[in-house]
Amino acid sequence: MATDRHRTRTASGKTRFDDIYDQPDPRAYFRTLQPYAYEIPQHAQGVFRRTRELRSRLADDPGPVTVLDVCCSYGINAALLNHDLTLADLYAHYTSAETAALSPHELIECDKEFYASRRRPDATPVIGLDTAANATRYALDAGLLDEAYAENLERHPPSPGLCGAVARAGLITVTGGIGYISHRTFGALLDCARTPVWVSAFALRTVPYGRIAATLAEHGLDTVTDTSRTYPQRLFTSPEERRDAVRQVILAGEDPAGHESEGWYHTRLHESRPRTD
Repeated sequence: MATDRHRTRTASGKTRFDDIYDQPDPRAYFRTLQPYAYEIPQHAQGVFRRTRELRSRLADDPGPVTVLDVCCSYGINAALLNHDLTLADLYAHYTSAETAALSPHELIECDKEFYASRRRPDATPVIGLDTAANATRYALDAGLLDEAYAENLERHPPSPGLCGAVARAGLITVTGGIGYISHRTFGALLDCARTPVWVSAFALRTVPYGRIAATLAEHGLDTVTDTSRTYPQRLFTSPEERRDAVRQVILAGEDPAGHESEGWYHTRLHESRPRTD
């Protein structure tokens, strides 16, 4: 069960679980978030697969679409994108008694086999970007990522290596990162882009997306927000977090009834593609 040592609060009232994001492996991450039913990567799995396939069909450049997963953490989106697995499978794997007994090195060796045996035939290269060096190193060592970069583009320009990697990417994905990253990160990434790049991003309804969409527009991308539905992210950790989220959603012009008022963070999907006119 999650404990208070995992939890701090941002100025906006959202709980941060800072000490689970940069461990040598993802076991603490899954143990801590499971009680709060963290589920947005599962919603993203089908969306990202469909967007990747559509991008592949419509783009002029041949070959598989390289995905850049921003705020990639332990490579969870890559695990779900490229393997016959669900998020429930990952919770079961990383909270099991069998994996609990392993050292971080033993877990990586176990996970290499775990993921290799479930690799999909349509798997595509995934580049990971996150400020958490331990998490990205795990994802790289476990075979989930083809390249990994532990960089903070909110504070520093991208390294030559990262910039070169972005130049090969055709799809940028984000699930849990909007709010931790801003238009500055997207601007820096798109300055490096060379192929027609699409962006598929889930953002909490408590976090404004307009500045990011404007930055994408400056780089020739038009953004469409799916207003037909929302995607649950996780349960609130406390009544205080719930009250703060409801207040932020109302300030954003959204209706929390049936969503945040029921105890869940909800996200919207923002899809950006190159302008065609």
